[in-house]
Amino acid sequence: MSIVAVQAALLASSSGVFAQSSAVLPPVTVDAPAAVKPKPRNLTMRPVAATTQAARLASVRTAPAAAAEQGAGSARPSLEPPAAVARYQLPQRAFSITAKEVDEAINLKDPEDAVKYMPSLFVRKRNDGDNNAVLATRSWGLNSSSRTLIYYDDLLISALIGNNNTNASPKWNLISPEAIGRVDYLNGPFAAAYPGNSIGGVLLISSKMPDKPFAIAKETVSVMPWSQYGTRDTYVTSQTSAAAGNRDGKLSWLVSANYLDSYQQPLTYTTSATIPAGTTGAFPALNKQGVAANVVGAGILAHSQQTSGNIRLAYDVTAQVHATYSFGVWNNHQVSDPQSYLKSAASGAPTFAGLSGFATGKYVWDQTHVSNAIALKSDTKGTYDFDLSASSYNYLQDIQLNPFTVTPTGVGYSQNGKITRMDGTNWQNADAKGIWRPLGYDGPHEVSFGLHGDRYRLETPIYASAVWNATGDTGTGTLYSQSEGETRTGAIWIQDAWKIIHNLKLTLGGRLETWRAQDGFNVSTATTAAGAITSIAAVQQPQLSSTNFSPKASLSFDPTEDWNITANVGQAYRYPTVMELYQNLTVGGVATVANPNLLPEQDLIGELNIERRWSDGRVRLTLFREHTDHAIISQTNHVTNPVTKVQTPTTVISNVDAIRLQGIELSADKDNVLIGGLQVFGSVTYVDSRILADASWAGIDPLTNLPTTVVGKRVPYVPDWRAKFGVTYRPNDSWAYTIAARYSGKQYSTLDNTDRVAHVYGAFDNFLVVDVKMDYNATKNFAFDFGIDNLFNAQYFLFHPFPGRTFVLAGKYTF
Repeated sequence: MSIVAVQAALLASSSGVFAQSSAVLPPVTVDAPAAVKPKPRNLTMRPVAATTQAARLASVRTAPAAAAEQGAGSARPSLEPPAAVARYQLPQRAFSITAKEVDEAINLKDPEDAVKYMPSLFVRKRNDGDNNAVLATRSWGLNSSSRTLIYYDDLLISALIGNNNTNASPKWNLISPEAIGRVDYLNGPFAAAYPGNSIGGVLLISSKMPDKPFAIAKETVSVMPWSQYGTRDTYVTSQTSAAAGNRDGKLSWLVSANYLDSYQQPLTYTTSATIPAGTTGAFPALNKQGVAANVVGAGILAHSQQTSGNIRLAYDVTAQVHATYSFGVWNNHQVSDPQSYLKSAASGAPTFAGLSGFATGKYVWDQTHVSNAIALKSDTKGTYDFDLSASSYNYLQDIQLNPFTVTPTGVGYSQNGKITRMDGTNWQNADAKGIWRPLGYDGPHEVSFGLHGDRYRLETPIYASAVWNATGDTGTGTLYSQSEGETRTGAIWIQDAWKIIHNLKLTLGGRLETWRAQDGFNVSTATTAAGAITSIAAVQQPQLSSTNFSPKASLSFDPTEDWNITANVGQAYRYPTVMELYQNLTVGGVATVANPNLLPEQDLIGELNIERRWSDGRVRLTLFREHTDHAIISQTNHVTNPVTKVQTPTTVISNVDAIRLQGIELSADKDNVLIGGLQVFGSVTYVDSRILADASWAGIDPLTNLPTTVVGKRVPYVPDWRAKFGVTYRPNDSWAYTIAARYSGKQYSTLDNTDRVAHVYGAFDNFLVVDVKMDYNATKNFAFDFGIDNLFNAQYFLFHPFPGRTFVLAGKYTF
């Protein structure tokens, strides 16, 4: 603070400065209006001490809503700076898309589809309504859910309870697609306002709060023919979404709802190291490491029915102080029925051949989750502003029922089973933030600061049941396993955005965090093949703690009104999640082994951005380099049961001593290219990722049985190339036609890069997918969409088989 005061004093007599902007963190407004470059004022003629409150409020009425240094006078709102960047003077450069652009160019079936063509981003969406859709960024892959932060207005929908692509995936389902107003993406941990989980970036989703009555209803149907191994079918998903709202004086409200009925292609396959004797129908195959993994059936064939609702209220306490409250609920009923490809050679009847792996794909799963968020914010644009927010997320019900195994003959299941529960799992976040403008709203300094606290609680008992599909919450009361624990984080942060001269800004900040993990407890058992417990072990896990400081720095220079050069550097600590520490669990046939002794990740990232702007476009070149010590990386391999020969995908989690990622990202977006109404957009990203050190590695190649090394190998789940390219043609206000392609290069999923075999279950393939869409606004109220995702029916695996050619038809009516 003393540095800030000295700088403020030195600049008190400067001849002129430019006004900075104001918005919200996380954002609430839909689209920032076009910026207007303010006239410089002479601070010596009007010292801050003599500035009256009335004069400040008068200046607010004419103050610009967006920083002049970022896309002044843009013809397209998505080229303007995000509201969060403007309000807190965040140093990151942003990529944005508005609801209108999404409607015109993207086959939007779920809210996460909105980021489909943003540079470097990829969402692991395996099917419509997927509740395990993780956001991958330029340097972190599909198993990194806690390395990005995703906000829906004031609610953090990132599930920082874990770092995986299963039960720690973002809670996209709380968002109705029709409630989205704008999506903004900020790269890297360069803002002190965000915790170390921002090392992959921050995604801000804004709802469209109304200022007049409106209502929207949309029906979307998608159809996907499927043929792979022994499964041939057509899978249909229907989705109904609606939103309505109004503003009445000081109160505005927005209600949204979504119902999805989805039949899904196989998400897993059941494999066996040998083909069961006396059977036919197996598909001889290898796994990604070249070991026999014969495909004997589809594991998870799910039918999911999901209902979600969200209500958001905003109230103007005063002209400058606003309160908001949101409540969300999500319910999922999902049933899965495996499919065996095996038939008895003697009778020709279908059979499971006694392979217990089929039982993991047979389940009934019921979930009800609720969220709450409240915020109180001022927007005086005077000397001080504040921002108070708190949110919570609770698993009210989360119960999955499975049979324990299969019957020795035929395609039946054992009567006994397992009850996996996560209800009781919950988390809370709270933030108190402030802004101090020591020389007034348009002064050269803007200091932001804040306090943060969070708590994440895990409860995952697995009970034995006498009848697997009975509804008893605790079955027989006997535990097969128990995983529980808690993490807490507290932080204090400060940042000073100093506009040295009108086109040169230095941003300095720091974040001090203290973290601890406590109450870790695990119960594990050994059982017979029929489910009888033969031994039990209970372990009270050690308490962990860490206190760390993360400095941040950014320098932004505008050599002309059309060019910007920004250099950012930031350090961040990503703390182990409670699931990484304590949860031993099998989800979707994938077993996870926790590690209660993990160290925090320490990340140092730098980037250089060079950007050229137009009123209707932008091109940006980014060079980046990232070094991470104690990187927490999980890898999944198939483990073969020596007795049954059934292969179970098993995930282990460990600290890797040091990794390095460096690369280049080039993106461009321009309207009216060659002809009026033709928009061209695209990006290409190259990442050179390397493991620098891992002294504890002692891996064996499963194919050669020889020791392997990881030093010099590629970092798992990070593809070398990502590219996107598309065009949207708008001949008039009624029609929009889009064709776009997405490419991902080679990536590994093992630390020693022993992934040898592509296009098999469990592999991580490169892929090229082409999408098309036609958007037609038939009348003022009615719009019609037709599109095809994966036009050329590319078949590829990212562990799971991903969707093939999918036809999408949608109709929307605006009241």
